[in-house]
Amino acid sequence: MIVQSLFRLFARLPLSWLHRLGGWAGWITYAASPAYRRRLRQNLFNALGHDDERLLRAAIAETGRQFVEIAWVWLRPVDEVMKKVRVEGWELVEAARRDGAGLLFITPHLGCFEINAQYIATREPITVLYRPPRKSVLAPLMEQGRSRPQLRAAPADLSGVRQLVKTLRSRGAVGMLPDQVPAAGEGVWAPFFGRPAWTMTLAARLAEVKGVCTIYCWVERLPRGEGFVMRLYPPTLPLEGDLEARCATINREVERLIMLRPDQYLWGYNRYKKPRSVRAQGKPAGADAEVDAAGGVRRGDDGPAHAAGGDGGGGDR
Repeated sequence: MIVQSLFRLFARLPLSWLHRLGGWAGWITYAASPAYRRRLRQNLFNALGHDDERLLRAAIAETGRQFVEIAWVWLRPVDEVMKKVRVEGWELVEAARRDGAGLLFITPHLGCFEINAQYIATREPITVLYRPPRKSVLAPLMEQGRSRPQLRAAPADLSGVRQLVKTLRSRGAVGMLPDQVPAAGEGVWAPFFGRPAWTMTLAARLAEVKGVCTIYCWVERLPRGEGFVMRLYPPTLPLEGDLEARCATINREVERLIMLRPDQYLWGYNRYKKPRSVRAQGKPAGADAEVDAAGGVRRGDDGPAHAAGGDGGGGDR
């Protein structure tokens, strides 16, 4: 109840106040948690190859803003939220629609990632996978925040994967968060900023569904509560080769987006953790569902993964 009350209080604050509060919250979390502090510093160093104290300080504050602004995005009226959002690159969507393509939006945990699907839903229907948050107290708030017109949630299981495939084959839109660590049976090892990371395969498989146009997007957080800019980009690299190669390509595309505003990435997330029963640098034990290039679902080495709905902020941090 305390957490829910705090979220509702945060949602009432002006965005500029909330972002100032979030900056303080980021520093409090950084000071209070040695494990989080160590992971954030290590992940940032790994990406840059050197220490950058100025960027580190910015990332600490931006992570706090990223967390508290979720309340504002979830609980404010959608039209009020969208007044704070401008968009660059929507012509990619319009061109894909003229070609009759389905749309796969790939969005890393960069900036205010919660806005991506919500904005798209104001223009056309979009389907995302839904996985309840690890902190169950946030579940009703998440459900309220994501109960928007034209924003559809699919369960994070085999039926949800089938729903995503069906949506893409019918030329609909699907949203994905590709940079969460999937469970065993849902990923492959692929480089992420030069280190092996257990990487979801669902995004790569869905991108191979016939007639799909992939668009990378993220939402930049502007200073002083001025709002947000949603930016959309076409792929810069061909998605080809085996599954590991395709996942590595998506990781490189994600890296490119992150380096546009590295201070706004979720560096405190434990991106390099190894799920149980997964062999380091090897294939996982067990099997689950996979999506083939024709858009079907078959048995294999992949299963449902996180999507633009995610688990309310990136899971294990």
